[in-house]
Amino acid sequence: MDGPVYVTQCPIKPGMNFTYEVKFSDEEGTLWWHAHSDWTRVGVHGAIVIYPEGGSTYPYPRSHDAEEILVFGAWYTYDVNLEVIESAGSDQPGSDSYTINSQPGDFCPCSREGTYRWEVEYGKTYLLRLVNAAMNAELFFSIAGHNMTVVGMDASNLKPFETTYVVIEAGQTMNLLVTTNQEPGQYYMAVRQCFSGEATFSEFDKTNVTAILQYNGSVTPPSSVPYFPTFLPGFYDKYAAMSFRSKLKSLYPQDAYVPKNVTTRMYITANLQAYKVNDTSNISITTLNNVSWVNPGVDVLQAYYYNLSGFYTDDFPNNPPTFYDFVAFDLGANTTFASLGTKVKVLEYGEEVEMVFQSANVLNASVDHPMHLHGHSFYVVGSGDGDFDFVEDPKTYNLFDPPKLNTATSQKSGWLAIRFKATNPGVWLLHCHVERHYSWGMNTVFIVKNGGTPETTVRGPPPNMPVCDDPFSINLKGLNDSPFYSEYRAL
Repeated sequence: MDGPVYVTQCPIKPGMNFTYEVKFSDEEGTLWWHAHSDWTRVGVHGAIVIYPEGGSTYPYPRSHDAEEILVFGAWYTYDVNLEVIESAGSDQPGSDSYTINSQPGDFCPCSREGTYRWEVEYGKTYLLRLVNAAMNAELFFSIAGHNMTVVGMDASNLKPFETTYVVIEAGQTMNLLVTTNQEPGQYYMAVRQCFSGEATFSEFDKTNVTAILQYNGSVTPPSSVPYFPTFLPGFYDKYAAMSFRSKLKSLYPQDAYVPKNVTTRMYITANLQAYKVNDTSNISITTLNNVSWVNPGVDVLQAYYYNLSGFYTDDFPNNPPTFYDFVAFDLGANTTFASLGTKVKVLEYGEEVEMVFQSANVLNASVDHPMHLHGHSFYVVGSGDGDFDFVEDPKTYNLFDPPKLNTATSQKSGWLAIRFKATNPGVWLLHCHVERHYSWGMNTVFIVKNGGTPETTVRGPPPNMPVCDDPFSINLKGLNDSPFYSEYRAL
């Protein structure tokens, strides 16, 4: 199991503890763990390093001499969970800075003394593991003067390719090879946001976050100013992000593993919408196929395992209720109507699924959506701009060597096609990894039925499962006195 609140468990209460058991199968490389209650993951997260099985080596184009981990995060100068509660139904808080290994870096005066430094030796090759733990941003990353070779993502090996920058989505991990072959000195490793919203919108975190790659024995800081990356893309450079993603392919042919006998096809629109609370006020919500997730009073896993009724329904739709030009400009709030619900999708064990995500532009609010599936990795078989063409676009699918990931982006006013085989019985969350979208309801749940053997059957709950009390810890907190809360209680 994993731990999203009101999906597979209830929150771990203050002063209590709960131990997780994680079983890896074919993962190899880097993953990460994080809290999944409120916005607590802003400070509760870490990297997971998975070495090759049995002492074998990574299938990289060259061996590496050492490793380094960089975790990209978000920094708030206030109690972010309290702010989320107080701003429920309106815009969510923005970060004051991003961070590299908990430091904003030299361009933030408060961080200059603590800027993270990575000391390297000349002529060595390093395996650099990246984790994007930022709450709401896909990020560009570049190292001054040094090329990088991308070799893995989401604990899956990729066909190596050399690049001067990377874009890493919220919730993704990445493995890079870096060879220290430049003149000894100090070189900035820099991060900035890749912003996919409207260019007229400027209220987002524009910090240039830095750490320093420093050759051993080269200088005594701060006696020289580090070089800044020349090839770090600008905030709005969506083409740089699209170009990078287009290069992602599995290291080995996957045609024998990519699902071909698809029995469930889903076309899922991802929307920011206005929900009418009463005749005079609306709140912001996000939806998948016009349904905004509402947390049940008992977690879905417990309700499913014990066959408890009244906590969810199994009617999450395979398609949106209406079809229109999803990417048109100036689509009004009344283009399509949203509903609230705890709707799940039930899959038979072994079922092969295709999901096409469509980033819709209602309220001119289309942005990139990094979609993350718990419990399964999936193959990214296609992506593109505009409305998905059900006849022509499937002809462009890559069924030979698509990347195998657990988080992939449905780009602004575009689409993403993924396939997976439901071979992990249990209850699994599907959500956008932009926290403000997840907080507003851009998620649903898959229930994968048992497979008929002890190995393919959901295990019983441990004796110390956290106890549920109030389900309003993510997208409903702070609304207790509103008509919205009263309406939900009546559902």
